[in-house]
Amino acid sequence: MAVGLQVMASLAIRGGEPVRRRPFPRWPFSDDEEVREVLEVLREGPWSAGSSKIRLFEEEFASFHHAGYGVSCTSGSVALFVSLKALGLGPGDEAIVPAYTFLATATAVIDTGATPVIVDIDPTTYNISPEAVSKAVTEKTRCIIPVHLAGCPADMDKILETAEKHGLRVLEDAAQAHGAEWRGRRVGSLGDMAGFSFYQSKNMAAGEGGIITTNIEELAELARSLVNVGRDVRRGWYEHVRYGWNFRMTAFQAAVLRAQLRRLPELNRKRTRSAEFLDESLRAIDGVEPLEKPPQVTAHSYHLYIVRVDVKKFGFSAKEEFVKALNAEGIPCNAGYRPLSSYWFIAEKSRVPMPLKNTEKACQYEAVWIPQYVLLGEREDLMDVVEAFAKLRKAAGS
Repeated sequence: MAVGLQVMASLAIRGGEPVRRRPFPRWPFSDDEEVREVLEVLREGPWSAGSSKIRLFEEEFASFHHAGYGVSCTSGSVALFVSLKALGLGPGDEAIVPAYTFLATATAVIDTGATPVIVDIDPTTYNISPEAVSKAVTEKTRCIIPVHLAGCPADMDKILETAEKHGLRVLEDAAQAHGAEWRGRRVGSLGDMAGFSFYQSKNMAAGEGGIITTNIEELAELARSLVNVGRDVRRGWYEHVRYGWNFRMTAFQAAVLRAQLRRLPELNRKRTRSAEFLDESLRAIDGVEPLEKPPQVTAHSYHLYIVRVDVKKFGFSAKEEFVKALNAEGIPCNAGYRPLSSYWFIAEKSRVPMPLKNTEKACQYEAVWIPQYVLLGEREDLMDVVEAFAKLRKAAGS
């Protein structure tokens, strides 16, 4: 008992020495490549519409993701909204979304006038449950929005099968999944359309920004018009042919993102190696279980490293207490999402056709997120992560 009390007292959250004081690699990361690209825009222009930097980035990003077309915009949230508008969603329609996602997945649907239908997740991957999707389809369903959570592709085989059976559109929410692959095909090319984010925390970052990808020319042209105030640029700058918005990306963002895209494969490989090391190491600690990676996932981009933690085995009554204790040891982490249905302004405009038991368990008790930049550290950095988990577990005793 005395030894157990001594270990508990050594926890950093109780005044003990933390496992780590040094910072992990900073993010976003940039080098001379971003500087060179941005200086070219400053010196040569244009700074916005008409810039070759924007056109080149759209082409390069789409090609990298095995898609025929790319339409840049101001954010990942906008990418989803514009895609839904291009797909024709509106009042009276429904779109199926996972309960475990950033709220923009649902608000994009609401902003079209359609209704989000919130369904449960798979308990082993935290991605949308294909079985839940199938059960939620009604005569009002027009679209399925699978989220590739943390960079792990959702089960696109079953989702596309359901979509084909019922004549539905599929919009991939790939905000966290730059470079991820399902059966050797990159996300962004699997559904009818996809939306990516370039927020500063993402694996490709420009502060803000987004892009839509598709293999369907008509959808690309419609999206391009919608983000450019409804213009048809072939007719002239002041020829507006439909209602639209100014959702254009700047040339400065595109310049930064061209450099980020060139660096993405190397950094994703490093994230993957680090995640595999953590999987093996943390799985040996009683009470920790990494999320599963299905065999069809041929590349996981690891925007987040997520583990399922039995916090009671660590001596904590609530997940938030565990997160605070791990943070105190010098390991960046957080508790992740709330269920979409817990936001009143989403719940009142949504339909929830089933219990969300897996989502609620993940949110309340299990899911602990470690940000992607931790995975860019060296082996000694990763060992600190493992040591911190082990220290907390040891403090709880058997």
